[in-house]
Amino acid sequence: MELISFFGHRKKTSVCKAKNGDKEAFLSLMNENRLNMYRVARGILKNEEDIKDAIQNTLIKAFENMYTLKKEAYFKTWLIRILINECNETWRKNKRSISLEENIEGIDEKYHDHYENMDLIKAIHSLSEELRVTITLFYFEDLSVKNISEILKISEGTVKSRLNRARVKLREILGEEE
Repeated sequence: MELISFFGHRKKTSVCKAKNGDKEAFLSLMNENRLNMYRVARGILKNEEDIKDAIQNTLIKAFENMYTLKKEAYFKTWLIRILINECNETWRKNKRSISLEENIEGIDEKYHDHYENMDLIKAIHSLSEELRVTITLFYFEDLSVKNISEILKISEGTVKSRLNRARVKLREILGEEE
């Protein structure tokens, strides 16, 4: 996608430059989206190391596959989809293995997550994968139902249904009345 500047010259967007192999443009795009990526990953995964790994894997896959991006306007949607896939893969791997944290008592972690003890975060992490991802994209990323539908490749009605089920479950978990 090219923009025409005030003087009529064509100006390439960062996404276009990144698609053409410009590493600086790609790094700039990743920097612009790093907070969004962290929030999405944090909404899906609990462990800070898993979050970092998922984001790092996302960056590698996005860089290697930039050429597959069909419409530059959908760059953020494309990037978040890659991240969600990486987070889900990490989540599945973690479900299969037994965590050392559960087996070893009395070990202090070097990193203390200030949000770890928040009731809402714990409640969100107790939701099923599909509800957790949907609620994270809607409330933490401020994405519309339509955008979530495109990212998750599900109908808008399914997004609305998942949001409703997630809200009901969160109320139950948090012990709130409607």
